[in-house]
Amino acid sequence: MKYLAPCLALILLGAPAMAQSVGEKTGINSTLGIAPKTEDFVKQVAISDMFEIQSSKIAQERGNADQKTFAGIMIKDHQGSSADLMALAGEWKTSLPTALDSTHQTKLDKLKSVNGADFSSRYNLEQVSGHKDAVSLFERYANGGDDPKLKEWADKMLPTLRHHLEMAQEMAAGKTVGKH
Repeated sequence: MKYLAPCLALILLGAPAMAQSVGEKTGINSTLGIAPKTEDFVKQVAISDMFEIQSSKIAQERGNADQKTFAGIMIKDHQGSSADLMALAGEWKTSLPTALDSTHQTKLDKLKSVNGADFSSRYNLEQVSGHKDAVSLFERYANGGDDPKLKEWADKMLPTLRHHLEMAQEMAAGKTVGKH
């Protein structure tokens, strides 16, 4: 019993720090329009870029003509985004994740397990969903993040991400993907 109070105090003191990360991870921050912490933003951008690149490499092998065109643009743009993020992270001496989180790895594994129309449907769904999430993440950080250089970069990236979302939505609707 004498250990219960100190343990409870530690849990309660740690809750605010954990809540922001959990809030970002669960989507609550997005729903409420709350800016992510810098660490959460950087981690999510790095993982999102890795997922976009890896899933688009699969699309270049298995996708239809529009998906292959779209995938080429995603690989090029997200490699550029990753390079920018690495340069910025170097300024803060922050390390970036080098592997996908379990959620994105599961999505990638599902993409790897399907072909044909099932692949096309899943890839389109992941691209629309992922780019909606990315636009929300970047908007929230650009508007309320705490690192000025990173806020500026997030704001600069938004037109590209919005264009990616628009192309993904067109592709999912069966329209020909336009030029970048």
